[in-house]
Amino acid sequence: MTRFKQALVIALGIGLAAAMVTLGFWQLDVYHRQGTAAAARRASAPAVPLNSVARPGAPAIEGYGRSVVFDGSYDPALQLLVPVDGADRFRVLSGLRQADGSVVAVVRGIISTPSAPPPPAGPVHQTGVLLPTEEHMPDTDLPSGQIASVRLPALAQQWPGPLIDGYVTLSSADAASQGLAAAPLQLPEAPGGLRNVAYVGQWWLFAAFTLFMAFRMARDLGVREAEVVDVTSEEPAEPT
Repeated sequence: MTRFKQALVIALGIGLAAAMVTLGFWQLDVYHRQGTAAAARRASAPAVPLNSVARPGAPAIEGYGRSVVFDGSYDPALQLLVPVDGADRFRVLSGLRQADGSVVAVVRGIISTPSAPPPPAGPVHQTGVLLPTEEHMPDTDLPSGQIASVRLPALAQQWPGPLIDGYVTLSSADAASQGLAAAPLQLPEAPGGLRNVAYVGQWWLFAAFTLFMAFRMARDLGVREAEVVDVTSEEPAEPT
């Protein structure tokens, strides 16, 4: 009977702990969904001038994920095609030189053939979302227009600078005006609600405590049963 009680207590503890762990993962999912929504709101906010959030040689942390506007002229010698992971499509990565001489790496759009249309000639006014650099530039020289096998925008780091930190993905309207499909946005993750993070830790802490108490109660049941047996065996037999 004691073993049955112990198993029942442990099973109940495991069940309750599992429910609490599930609630913790649910709160974690809520946190990530809140972050995704916050990133989308940030990207859809009114555009700000690029030079107000990103300057040559300086980090643009506050500008990442924001819609920006900028002016300049594309340099036709600064263009690369970058394969989209898992698809027969390519991102068109072009360099735009601003009035101050700085270069902005711009994802103009997506094409389905390894032959991109040249960038617009002359001064342009562009709108897009500023995104962070994904990885460092490899120690190789890539000729203009060569199809690259590593992720953007690190490829652009070989271009003559000064370079703006990160890269800009053009808006759907600007991409369409250049005969390209809009490139999908990979927005940097924004933080969700701190309360939900606290709930995650709270539920998982409760789960650990519940398991601890379940096994301790099961152990105590065994100890008490052993003590009863010892006491019973030590009692003198009644005279007949």
